[in-house]
Amino acid sequence: MLWLILGGVVLFVLMGGARAFERASVTTIKSFLAWVAALGGIVLALLLILTGRGGIALGPLVMFGPLLYRKWQESRAKAIGGGGGGARPPPNRPGAMTRKEAYEVLGLHQGASESEIREAHRRLMRGAHPDAGGSDWLASRVNQARDVLLG
Repeated sequence: MLWLILGGVVLFVLMGGARAFERASVTTIKSFLAWVAALGGIVLALLLILTGRGGIALGPLVMFGPLLYRKWQESRAKAIGGGGGGARPPPNRPGAMTRKEAYEVLGLHQGASESEIREAHRRLMRGAHPDAGGSDWLASRVNQARDVLLG
Protein backbone atom coordinates (compact mmCIF):
# COMPACT_ATOMS: atom_id res chain seq x y z
CA MET A 1 0.00 0.00 0.00
CA LEU A 2 2.86 2.36 0.83
CA TRP A 3 4.44 1.74 -2.58
CA LEU A 4 1.15 2.52 -4.29
CA ILE A 5 0.87 5.86 -2.50
CA LEU A 6 4.53 6.67 -3.16
CA GLY A 7 4.06 5.80 -6.85
CA GLY A 8 1.01 8.07 -7.04
CA VAL A 9 2.94 10.95 -5.49
CA VAL A 10 5.84 10.45 -7.91
CA LEU A 11 3.42 10.35 -10.86
CA PHE A 12 1.73 13.54 -9.61
CA VAL A 13 5.08 15.32 -9.33
CA LEU A 14 6.16 14.16 -12.80
CA MET A 15 2.90 15.30 -14.38
CA GLY A 16 3.18 18.67 -12.64
CA GLY A 17 6.75 18.99 -13.92
CA ALA A 18 5.63 18.17 -17.45
CA ARG A 19 2.99 20.92 -17.27
CA ALA A 20 5.63 23.38 -16.09
CA PHE A 21 7.83 22.58 -19.12
CA GLU A 22 5.04 23.11 -21.67
CA ARG A 23 5.64 26.85 -21.95
CA ALA A 24 9.37 26.83 -21.21
CA SER A 25 11.78 27.77 -23.97
CA VAL A 26 14.47 25.40 -25.19
CA THR A 27 17.24 27.48 -23.63
CA THR A 28 15.47 27.45 -20.26
CA ILE A 29 15.13 23.67 -20.36
CA LYS A 30 18.77 23.23 -21.43
CA SER A 31 19.93 25.50 -18.62
CA PHE A 32 17.76 23.64 -16.10
CA LEU A 33 19.13 20.25 -17.18
CA ALA A 34 22.69 21.57 -17.02
CA TRP A 35 22.12 22.72 -13.44
CA VAL A 36 20.56 19.36 -12.52
CA ALA A 37 23.62 17.57 -13.93
CA ALA A 38 25.99 19.91 -12.12
CA LEU A 39 24.20 19.55 -8.80
CA GLY A 40 24.14 15.77 -9.28
CA GLY A 41 27.90 15.92 -9.80
CA ILE A 42 28.36 17.87 -6.59
CA VAL A 43 26.25 15.41 -4.62
CA LEU A 44 28.21 12.50 -6.11
CA ALA A 45 31.50 14.22 -5.27
CA LEU A 46 30.40 14.80 -1.67
CA LEU A 47 29.36 11.16 -1.32
CA LEU A 48 32.72 10.02 -2.69
CA ILE A 49 34.59 12.33 -0.31
CA LEU A 50 32.54 11.12 2.65
CA THR A 51 33.28 7.49 1.77
CA GLY A 52 37.02 8.14 1.58
CA ARG A 53 37.40 8.27 -2.20
CA GLY A 54 38.34 11.94 -2.53
CA GLY A 55 40.58 11.43 -5.56
CA ILE A 56 37.73 10.01 -7.59
CA ALA A 57 35.53 12.95 -6.53
CA LEU A 58 37.32 15.29 -8.94
CA GLY A 59 35.50 13.74 -11.92
CA PRO A 60 31.97 14.72 -10.87
CA LEU A 61 33.17 18.19 -9.85
CA VAL A 62 34.30 18.78 -13.45
CA MET A 63 30.60 18.80 -14.48
CA PHE A 64 30.14 22.02 -12.55
CA GLY A 65 32.90 23.85 -14.46
CA PRO A 66 31.02 24.78 -17.67
CA LEU A 67 28.16 26.34 -15.69
CA LEU A 68 30.53 28.45 -13.63
CA TYR A 69 32.38 29.53 -16.78
CA ARG A 70 29.14 30.55 -18.53
CA LYS A 71 27.95 32.53 -15.48
CA TRP A 72 31.35 34.22 -15.27
CA GLN A 73 31.15 35.20 -18.97
CA GLU A 74 27.61 36.61 -18.53
CA SER A 75 28.61 38.68 -15.51
CA ARG A 76 31.69 39.94 -17.37
CA ALA A 77 29.59 40.92 -20.41
CA LYS A 78 27.16 42.83 -18.18
CA ALA A 79 30.03 44.61 -16.43
CA ILE A 80 31.54 45.64 -19.77
CA GLY A 81 28.17 46.77 -21.05
CA GLY A 82 27.25 43.94 -23.39
CA GLY A 83 23.77 43.65 -21.90
CA GLY A 84 23.64 39.90 -21.40
CA GLY A 85 22.83 38.12 -24.64
CA GLY A 86 19.90 39.99 -26.20
CA ALA A 87 17.19 37.66 -24.90
CA ARG A 88 14.80 40.55 -24.36
CA PRO A 89 13.02 42.31 -27.20
CA PRO A 90 13.99 45.90 -27.88
CA PRO A 91 11.98 48.43 -25.89
CA ASN A 92 8.88 49.81 -27.57
CA ARG A 93 9.46 53.17 -29.13
CA PRO A 94 6.96 55.85 -28.27
CA GLY A 95 4.37 56.65 -30.91
CA ALA A 96 2.57 54.56 -33.47
CA MET A 97 4.17 52.29 -36.02
CA THR A 98 4.62 53.91 -39.42
CA ARG A 99 3.27 52.34 -42.60
CA LYS A 100 6.83 51.71 -43.79
CA GLU A 101 7.65 49.83 -40.58
CA ALA A 102 4.42 47.85 -40.88
CA TYR A 103 5.33 46.72 -44.41
CA GLU A 104 8.80 45.70 -43.14
CA VAL A 105 7.35 43.72 -40.23
CA LEU A 106 5.02 41.80 -42.54
CA GLY A 107 7.69 41.42 -45.22
CA LEU A 108 5.60 43.08 -47.91
CA HIS A 109 6.27 45.69 -50.57
CA GLN A 110 4.67 49.14 -50.46
CA GLY A 111 1.17 49.09 -51.91
CA ALA A 112 0.39 45.42 -51.16
CA SER A 113 -3.26 44.45 -51.47
CA GLU A 114 -5.53 43.70 -48.53
CA SER A 115 -5.47 39.97 -49.29
CA GLU A 116 -1.65 39.97 -49.35
CA ILE A 117 -1.59 41.76 -45.98
CA ARG A 118 -4.02 39.27 -44.45
CA GLU A 119 -2.08 36.28 -45.85
CA ALA A 120 1.25 37.65 -44.59
CA HIS A 121 -0.32 38.25 -41.17
CA ARG A 122 -1.67 34.67 -41.01
CA ARG A 123 1.64 33.20 -42.14
CA LEU A 124 3.66 35.15 -39.57
CA MET A 125 1.23 34.53 -36.72
CA ARG A 126 1.53 30.75 -37.21
CA GLY A 127 5.07 30.99 -35.89
CA ALA A 128 4.90 34.16 -33.80
CA HIS A 129 1.86 33.34 -31.69
CA PRO A 130 2.71 32.57 -28.03
CA ASP A 131 0.62 29.38 -28.16
CA ALA A 132 2.82 28.16 -31.03
CA GLY A 133 6.06 28.87 -29.16
CA GLY A 134 6.50 32.46 -30.32
CA SER A 135 6.85 35.57 -28.21
CA ASP A 136 4.21 38.00 -27.01
CA TRP A 137 6.27 40.92 -28.26
CA LEU A 138 6.63 39.58 -31.80
CA ALA A 139 2.95 38.64 -32.03
CA SER A 140 1.94 42.12 -30.88
CA ARG A 141 4.22 43.70 -33.52
CA VAL A 142 2.67 41.55 -36.27
CA ASN A 143 -0.83 42.45 -35.09
CA GLN A 144 0.09 46.13 -34.86
CA ALA A 145 1.49 46.07 -38.42
CA ARG A 146 -1.73 44.50 -39.73
CA ASP A 147 -3.85 47.09 -37.89
CA VAL A 148 -1.78 49.97 -39.27
CA LEU A 149 -2.04 48.73 -42.86
CA LEU A 150 -5.71 47.75 -42.77
CA GLY A 151 -6.66 50.81 -40.74
